[in-house]
Amino acid sequence: MSAMTRDEILAAVTDGRSLYRADLTGADLTGADLTRADLTRANLFGANLSCADLTGADLTRADLTGADLYRANLPRANLYGANLTGAELTGANLTRANLTGADLTR
Repeated sequence: MSAMTRDEILAAVTDGRSLYRADLTGADLTGADLTRADLTRANLFGANLSCADLTGADLTRADLTGADLYRANLPRANLYGANLTGAELTGANLTRANLTGADLTR
């Protein structure tokens, strides 16, 4: 379970604070506005990010194993080296997202 509540996560993003290496395991961020969030190396294992807006977010080397990204918006997101093993990406918008080195193993 995430060490932070949904409200704490959203407040950090709104305030422009980094969530570098944050433990967001299993967090329910359904429909959340995470535009330009710094989630570098964050642990989002099993997180629900369905319909979330991650436009321009930095998810460099983030662990998104088993995360639900159904219909999530990720245009221009940086997913360099991210682990997306088993992640649900149906309907996700990855327009111009950087997926260099990302693990997309089903």
